[in-house]
Amino acid sequence: MKGDYQDLVDEISALLGAPATLENRDFGLIAFGAHDSDDDTAMDPVRTRSILTRKSTPAVRAWFEGFGITRATGPVRIPAAPDAGVFRDRLCLPVRHRGVVLGYVWLLDAEPGPSPAQLTAAMEVATRIGGLLADEERADADLSREFAAVLTAGRGWQSDMAVAALRVALGPSADGLHTLVCVTPWQGEAPSIRSVPAAAAVTTLPEGASLAVLVRLRTAEDLSPAHTVADRLRAAAPAGIANPRRGLTELPAAWREANTAARAATAQPSLGPVAEWTGIGPYRLLAALYHPEIDPAVAPLIVPAHAELARTAEVFLDNAGQAGRTAAALGIHRQTLYYRLSRVEQLTGLDLDDGEDRLLLHMSLKSARL
Repeated sequence: MKGDYQDLVDEISALLGAPATLENRDFGLIAFGAHDSDDDTAMDPVRTRSILTRKSTPAVRAWFEGFGITRATGPVRIPAAPDAGVFRDRLCLPVRHRGVVLGYVWLLDAEPGPSPAQLTAAMEVATRIGGLLADEERADADLSREFAAVLTAGRGWQSDMAVAALRVALGPSADGLHTLVCVTPWQGEAPSIRSVPAAAAVTTLPEGASLAVLVRLRTAEDLSPAHTVADRLRAAAPAGIANPRRGLTELPAAWREANTAARAATAQPSLGPVAEWTGIGPYRLLAALYHPEIDPAVAPLIVPAHAELARTAEVFLDNAGQAGRTAAALGIHRQTLYYRLSRVEQLTGLDLDDGEDRLLLHMSLKSARL
């Protein structure tokens, strides 16, 4: 597929006599023509960054979209803007399929420019590119359903069938090393797989409106591809990363780890904004024990009216019951601390001098965050 894009970009370059680049609608680079010009301005900062980093900045994207390229059905000429790093005029050929813009072909523009006949021929090639992009998006959607089926199927034959279908869709990479990234909560549709680096599959799941991303890894020790994905997507919400696994059969377990890590990052900001399963400590156990109903003894404390008392109790237990450290952490006098703890005991009926009561309260307070 990538070779097809390159051939079509080269065809447009030949038709118009200028090197072309192809980007998807999210301004991610797909293919580019060779640059053999001695003119330094042929590679201005915006064009150089696009090729070297395979993407454009949000500011550059907004600037170009301001010329109406998302709505255009024909070539759009865009003037140079040296202050923005655009040293040369641009010619944009919108790539559309059935009226929907899927990408853009970019060329440097200069007088006298391509003839109307040349532009018509180039737009016909852009239409063929649009067909390829649409086919790829449909393939992504199919893979999304298969990926979701693996994460949500129960045990037994349903899981086996879902794994087999995803294995066929992924091809040889299916048996490689992967991890899962979870972003929750997630609003809207899943992003295109082409806009997520190192992703093998992307889908959304109904539980907490979560986004799941299957990420390819080179080694189990290097989770940087997963962090790159999480950093790109976590503007929506905190993210969690599962332990690496080889193959697809343990993806449901990996999904539980990633989802738990994301929820732990939400519950405990010091763990996030991106939390690895291996780094969330007691939340690993709490997630396994988690039940949406709070223990009846602790329930009177987990209400908005007693939020300060609950926070005091949690900080006290986090500090192993040491009053001095707790008072300092909360910025209150010891007598105020003792008063609050006595109110906690009154509300819950628990004895904070009893180890099991303290354990119940501590676990309940942490679980309530999840």
